[in-house]
Amino acid sequence: MESKFFEYFIQFMIHDWFASIPITICSVLTIAVMYDRARFYSQNRCDVTSFIHQLQRDLESQNLQKAQATCSRLNNVIGEVAEEGVRLMADQKEDFSKAFDITVGLVTRKLEKHLSILGTIGATCPFLGLFGTVVGVVFTLDQLGASGGGTPTVVLGVAKALIATGYGLIVAIMAVIFNNLYTNIVKGFNDDFLLLKLLFLSFVGGGGESARSSTR
Repeated sequence: MESKFFEYFIQFMIHDWFASIPITICSVLTIAVMYDRARFYSQNRCDVTSFIHQLQRDLESQNLQKAQATCSRLNNVIGEVAEEGVRLMADQKEDFSKAFDITVGLVTRKLEKHLSILGTIGATCPFLGLFGTVVGVVFTLDQLGASGGGTPTVVLGVAKALIATGYGLIVAIMAVIFNNLYTNIVKGFNDDFLLLKLLFLSFVGGGGESARSSTR
């Protein structure tokens, strides 16, 4: 059974190239984005709770230089956003919230990079597979009419044509699963950014003047 399936799949890849090539390209893109995003998110993972507690202690001591050093040591997107937040506190901007949101928006773009590819593949790959199946069935019926074959010929032709749908669904399912997974990871980062914003806002109003003087 497995050898037959493999044989049908090879025949599909060769003869139904109009469907197999686009789906294969989608599968390669899916794997590439999966690996790229997994590596990026892994590099930026950290213990946010401990970091925020340490940053809070630095801000309470009104030592922004120490707070910036704490952010720099983190060396990831959380630290990047936090370090920019400390800088905005030092500048004592009245529109701190808007300026901080711009920083978060720019970093979120890094986090969401290439995720649209997974979303597009998840939405279109089933239709590519269905297109391959429809064309395969049309060819099967055409050969049936020309040769006068019976039911076994039709069943075998349709079985081969359905390989396209199965291939497209497998790639689409992978893309949708990892798109949802990575979207939730990005949401988790955004929740961390919100915690940082609330932390900074709690100090911008009350300790702004003394914080600015500590950086001079």
